[in-house]
Order: sequence, then structure tokens, then C-alpha cells
Amino acid sequence: MGKIKIKLVKSLISCTKVQRQTVQALGLGKVSSEVEVEATPQILGMVQKVNHLVSIVEQ
Repeated sequence: MGKIKIKLVKSLISCTKVQRQTVQALGLGKVSSEVEVEATPQILGMVQKVNHLVSIVEQ
């Protein structure tokens, strides 16, 4: 599996509780925070659920 870089680009103010928990589980906190993780099926599924809030760059 490769690595992907995930960046939070939108605020979590108007999001549901589940979406906030998903973003937190990805390791993101504030807007513009970034994290580099392995591209496992679990991580990709989480990213797909909050794709309107994050941007993804494959490494």
C-alpha cells in the first residue's frame, strides 16, 4: 500500500457528529492540518465519507 496525504480544507462547524468523529479518527484537528497515512481500505473508506471536507494527495 502507498501513502496518502490528507488535508482538512473545510470547517467542521456544520457537520454531523459522525463526520467530526471520522475526521478526528483520521488525525486531523484544525482547518489546514495535514496527516500522512498508509492507504489501507479502512482509511480510504473514512476519507470517502468526508471527501467534501478533505483533499487527498497520493504520494
